[in-house]
Amino acid sequence: MTVVEQAVGKGLLLKGIHKSYGKVAAVRNLDLHVNGGELVALLGPSGCGKTTTLRMVAGFETPDSGKVQIDGEEISTLPPHKRRLGMVFQNYSLFPHRTVAENIGFGLRMAGMAKSARDAKINEMLDLVQLEGRGDVYPSKLSGGQQQRVALARSLVVNPKVLLLDEPLGALDKSLRESMQFEIRGMQQRLGITALLVTHDQEEAMSMADKVAVMNGGRILQIGAPADIYDRPKSRFVAEFLGTSNIFEGRVSDDGASLVASGPQGPVNLHLPEPQKAGQSLLLSVRPERMALTPGEASAGLAARIVGAVFRGNYAAYQVEVPALGRELFVYRQADGPLGSTTYHLGQAVTLDWAPQDGVIVSAE
Repeated sequence: MTVVEQAVGKGLLLKGIHKSYGKVAAVRNLDLHVNGGELVALLGPSGCGKTTTLRMVAGFETPDSGKVQIDGEEISTLPPHKRRLGMVFQNYSLFPHRTVAENIGFGLRMAGMAKSARDAKINEMLDLVQLEGRGDVYPSKLSGGQQQRVALARSLVVNPKVLLLDEPLGALDKSLRESMQFEIRGMQQRLGITALLVTHDQEEAMSMADKVAVMNGGRILQIGAPADIYDRPKSRFVAEFLGTSNIFEGRVSDDGASLVASGPQGPVNLHLPEPQKAGQSLLLSVRPERMALTPGEASAGLAARIVGAVFRGNYAAYQVEVPALGRELFVYRQADGPLGSTTYHLGQAVTLDWAPQDGVIVSAE
């Protein structure tokens, strides 16, 4: 069976995983299921537990409690080389004194595969990662993206049950990182391989993963499809970690229809996506791209003034001062003028508003 014909398995299961270093809990009672053929990204800030989780799957760390299963088999006590895993690191970890072909075939040689069979596998992988004819080249003669392809080929050639990706694109520049996101994702989908990605890059996680698991404090706060996590965050942390979000605090009005926020000029009523229990305290999140600006003062919305304007290629980012709230908000508007221009200028009076359904109620966590 070739690598490309590899069958989709049952996937990766982590159940009740806990890991502490002294009195510090790095991972707390973590549950995670990566379905066969699925790519799940562990996303979070430094120290959130994502790398420790990956290392426990790889066998480099042992959980204090809980279990790790691959395709239904308990592997928590197996050494790394017996777990049938492929791993891609940020720094590639290629052997500089070995050719591309030797790097790719290293695991096969260690497993005792005959040279003829090994060469066939290596050539298959060279075709897969678009490095045909480069087998005799040394890594130092390759670009960063090509070196990462070799590292990926080396991990895939052994037919791993699960592919682990540890910040795999962190060493690449922005344009190359974006192209490699497509390449790795496309390859993972063609092979139907189960994969776990660790990253602190929100764009990388959103671009590559079937599901994103946002972690903090050793726990998964929310997991779901990228669009669902972004559009419907459950907590303040998730809303703010997955991009900019305007957060409003207040109490629900007596009729349950709006959020009453305090301001220097008195209470301000803000849209709620749906009726809520009167009098309770709530947090409301609204993404900058969901907000609308109109020039001058309008009968509905919040009177505001432009205090910052930045051109960002396909959209403009505005910093908007809202006197009624005594604070500044962020608004993104799709570019619709000449390259490098912004629709609104500093000091301009505008009205700020958003559709009620574009707000999301989040927890304070």
